[in-house]
Amino acid sequence: MLRWTSLTEDNPVVKKASSFSALGGLVFSTDAGRHCPDCSKPVDACICKQTAIPEGDGIARVRRETKGRGGKTVTTISGVPLAEEPLKELASLLKRRCGCGGSLKDGVIEIQGDHVQLLLDELIKQGFKAKKSGG
Repeated sequence: MLRWTSLTEDNPVVKKASSFSALGGLVFSTDAGRHCPDCSKPVDACICKQTAIPEGDGIARVRRETKGRGGKTVTTISGVPLAEEPLKELASLLKRRCGCGGSLKDGVIEIQGDHVQLLLDELIKQGFKAKKSGG
């Protein structure tokens, strides 16, 4: 840890810490192996990358949308009770099943085109509770 002291206002001088206790803690250790840079826990016990399953009623809602998309139709799936990584895998599976593109934004799967019935059937086949939402 470096401390700034000033002889004059315009000329700062840097002083080094004189003891290990002045450094404020652990400098280097190999006891736990690699540590996460964000939470400072061992990589095996890191909680940064873990995402909780979103709160909700556990029902995936499938609906067709065109608003704010320049007239293009998209089928959105929201409320799927999965964490982020399994949700990405499900989105990829559904895109392959429909044979079209799509994305995952803020926990909502967007599939290009009108595929409401196909996605409902596929979600039910995968073991999710699914409902058609909207018109």
